[in-house]
Amino acid sequence: MAILCKELKFKKFFVAKGNEQEALLVEGIEVDAIATLSELIDFLQGKIKLKPAKRQKRLSQDMQFKEDFADVQGQFLAKKALEIAAAGGHNVLMVGAPGTGKTMLAKRLATILPQMTYQEALEVTKIYSIAGLLSRDSGLVTKRPFHSPHHTISSAGIIGGGTIPKPGEVTLSHNGVLFLDELPEFSKASLEALRQPLEDGEVMITRVNASLKFPSRMILVASMNPCPCGYYGDPTHHCVCTPGQIQRYLNKISGPLMDRIDIQCEISAIPFKELSKAQPGEPSANIRERVIAARAIQTRRYEGVAGVHCNAQMTEKMIHEYAEPDAAGLELLRTAMERLSLSARAYSRILKVARTIADLDGSEKVEPRHIAEAIGYRQLDRGDWAERGL
Repeated sequence: MAILCKELKFKKFFVAKGNEQEALLVEGIEVDAIATLSELIDFLQGKIKLKPAKRQKRLSQDMQFKEDFADVQGQFLAKKALEIAAAGGHNVLMVGAPGTGKTMLAKRLATILPQMTYQEALEVTKIYSIAGLLSRDSGLVTKRPFHSPHHTISSAGIIGGGTIPKPGEVTLSHNGVLFLDELPEFSKASLEALRQPLEDGEVMITRVNASLKFPSRMILVASMNPCPCGYYGDPTHHCVCTPGQIQRYLNKISGPLMDRIDIQCEISAIPFKELSKAQPGEPSANIRERVIAARAIQTRRYEGVAGVHCNAQMTEKMIHEYAEPDAAGLELLRTAMERLSLSARAYSRILKVARTIADLDGSEKVEPRHIAEAIGYRQLDRGDWAERGL
């Protein structure tokens, strides 16, 4: 309401005591806190005076997290995949046996994302205000959201709803991360409900009396086992699943949903020798610096383009403009698609990811080596995935 008042050029906003700090997050409007309606009437009649409320908290630059990538042993390919996802805003799917660290890795993605801008923080705070998740003394929400709903959640819980519609998990994760663990265990309705928010960055909820639009621009991180028993390709466990069972398990994730996931990464168990070294990995702060630098390149590239802030949001026309491969790169891509039985939908995804890899590399052009690396992140698009050894 305070944001709307500012947009309508109002100079003063009255709010119940206890909510003034929330209203003061909107700059450029005077906020007066009142205890009763009688107090407001007395003020309007000139019988009493009110002192404007003062802001107590400001935007924090604190980027401290409990989790850190330094805690993760090995898994260099998975960590690089998540760095690319953070740098380009790409959705990512991790496939691996139980205990390989998929959840541990996903929880650390938020630690390498850039600090939210004031506008982004205000958007998230507004969402949490609408959802009733702000306490009375809350300031601006400054850390990017990370939500991990259980697989029993309903489609309404995912996208929002109710008699009086409230934001769902995709909206509560806006400008942050939505982590879906054990993706095939979610109901088909819940998974298909993800398609619109992943494609459009917003959710439309229609009721008899009104239609509401909620933002949902987040990074989706999903994880799943490679087969029903969980041990397909695992060197230490025997898989009891047939190729047909594995394929049916993978088919629980529909093509249109998979089409919206740019990066598919296989995660293997870490050998004991590597675990026993107990040497810390690269800290999140170092990775975040590279992500921020890549995001700055994209900000300059897409300046003035409405609705496009990172490589994952590029249109087909923009892909041809900013990620067009040279002859060698095009030949590499053609050969890979033919030999690896890659699907047609993989083409655009590979070029988007290659553009982000080039940005992380500081390269103005998308080179064959960037395309080669991006091809490696389309594992589940391979036609023979369920019939080969990992």
